[in-house]
Amino acid sequence: MAIAMSFFFSLQVIADESSAEEQKIISATKREIQKHSLGFGLGQTFLLGNFENKGDDTITLDLFYSYTASYSFDLLIGAHASSHSLNDTSVNLTGYTMSIKARSYEFDAFSPFVIGGLGFYMPTIKEEDGEKSDPKYTFGFNVGGGVDLRLNHKFIVGFMAHYHKPFEVKQDDTENVRGSYLKLLLTTMYLF
Repeated sequence: MAIAMSFFFSLQVIADESSAEEQKIISATKREIQKHSLGFGLGQTFLLGNFENKGDDTITLDLFYSYTASYSFDLLIGAHASSHSLNDTSVNLTGYTMSIKARSYEFDAFSPFVIGGLGFYMPTIKEEDGEKSDPKYTFGFNVGGGVDLRLNHKFIVGFMAHYHKPFEVKQDDTENVRGSYLKLLLTTMYLF
């Protein structure tokens, strides 16, 4: 009887240790709320609409701040600036965006998401004759989606497709500034 009790106790200790190990693994991948993060996205910006004929697609950098408000939603604030030239024309894009990042589910440390929000944009163009549009801020919207992979408690990497549509900017002396652009970004975020 003492041998059976000793054997049962040994099994219980082993089960408790393996349960503690499983908890460590689960907690390392589980999403935490009320966390801040800073990061960047590096990728290609594709000009669309009226911008497409005035500039070339180029590699650009976006800066991001994120706040994890709940298990399903994050606040995502972004900033970007880029210059795109083609022959004698060019497009300069500047944007400050605020979006909501929504997740429907998480699978282990992997989580797909969709984003949508509004922002302030200042697109400018330079025509072939050297005529430049007046720099004016305009409102616009952004939508997109992507996936995140949580590496540990401090780092998240991912992929994002982010579409930006600034509203038309009226001009007095030049053609009105209108167009849109799509960013395909590899992202890295540091949580604190």
